[in-house]
Amino acid sequence: MTRVFTVRASSRRSTASREQTFSPIRIVVFSVLLLGFLTSAFGQLKKPAVHRVAAKIAEKQIAATLPAPTPLGVSNEALIKDVTSVQGIRDNQLIGYGIVVGLANTGDSQMTVFPLQTLVSTLQRLGVTVPYPLNSIMVKNMAGVFVEATLPPFAQPGEKIDITISSTGDARSLAGGMLLLAPLYGPDGEIYAEAQGPLVVGGYSVAQNGTSKQINFPTTARIPQGAIVERSVPMDISHSRTLTLMLNDADFETATRLARTINQAFPTPLAHAIDSRRIDLAVAPGQDVPELLARVQSLPIKVFPVAKVIVNERTGTVVIGGNVRLLPVSILHGGLQIDVETEFKVSQPGPFSNGTTEVVPQSQVQTVNQPVNRIELKQGATVDDLIRNLQSIGATATDVISILQTMKQAGALEADLVVI
Repeated sequence: MTRVFTVRASSRRSTASREQTFSPIRIVVFSVLLLGFLTSAFGQLKKPAVHRVAAKIAEKQIAATLPAPTPLGVSNEALIKDVTSVQGIRDNQLIGYGIVVGLANTGDSQMTVFPLQTLVSTLQRLGVTVPYPLNSIMVKNMAGVFVEATLPPFAQPGEKIDITISSTGDARSLAGGMLLLAPLYGPDGEIYAEAQGPLVVGGYSVAQNGTSKQINFPTTARIPQGAIVERSVPMDISHSRTLTLMLNDADFETATRLARTINQAFPTPLAHAIDSRRIDLAVAPGQDVPELLARVQSLPIKVFPVAKVIVNERTGTVVIGGNVRLLPVSILHGGLQIDVETEFKVSQPGPFSNGTTEVVPQSQVQTVNQPVNRIELKQGATVDDLIRNLQSIGATATDVISILQTMKQAGALEADLVVI
């Protein structure tokens, strides 16, 4: 915010006062001119002191033009549609069961019963008589699979959606397979889509003479645009009198800012924050609801994300947000390494004796007490400083997770520690 200074000057010929407005830049120039005048008036002996006085005056005027300090929280600007969703407008999960045919002897074995039952049922619906006993039918070229899809909101009959196929038996690979027509059901038991088509597998598995090689997971595949919607989910928002926006991350400050931003963009206030996640929008009679949502969702807003540290102990992955603050702390980290080595030696009996040959294990235990490593984080330390120091002492992923948990307990980590 720029401050304006007003100076009143009186005239000898007139008692009326007049006002002159000076901007901060003019005042700085005036301070410099004042510095030259004082220097020439008082001489060289007073020059250092005059310089200090004029510098302080200029510093105060410049400081007055600077904006107020921002709050401690780190804000990011985003569109409302990126941080919220409309209550009631959501996806719906679909699931089905089917069979994949055309596999090159990589399908289910005879031990898996349900693919054979599915095959018999399919053939009977097509008018094919299946001979008995069924155990004479080989099913190595087919596999029973589950089919999963997501039905987006406002999807209409005839629209195509992607599907994911996963093997349910002991098939080794689905590469080269074709999914036969499979219905997809919703939670209410109704059929909402039909799936069929060739599979796209992102991996492979090869085995020969006891040697095998596998890349990624060949028992899971996808079919882009592999299902056709047959039934839509009824959803009508055109007659809604109230709409509710749901924040993806609950936060009272973001909710109140969002409501204030929406109210400033419209002639009449229509948004009201209910709690840290919900913001209600009042729809006027006759107002176009899709147009209203389009205008609201395109508004920019400052969000204040919660500082988080995500830890995955299964994979050793640690993700630290950029807004995580660290307090001064000193970390001492060491460890005890225990190595157990076992050797198997063969004990031979003496010649012409009644003894037997035995394999005798011999174990050796060695312990190494590693020295303690020290890390010191001073005031103002960042996440980069912590990572750099941890890398310098050779800390592993397990060590980093343990250190972060200890820092959280000590109060030196100002963030939510989430373990997944």
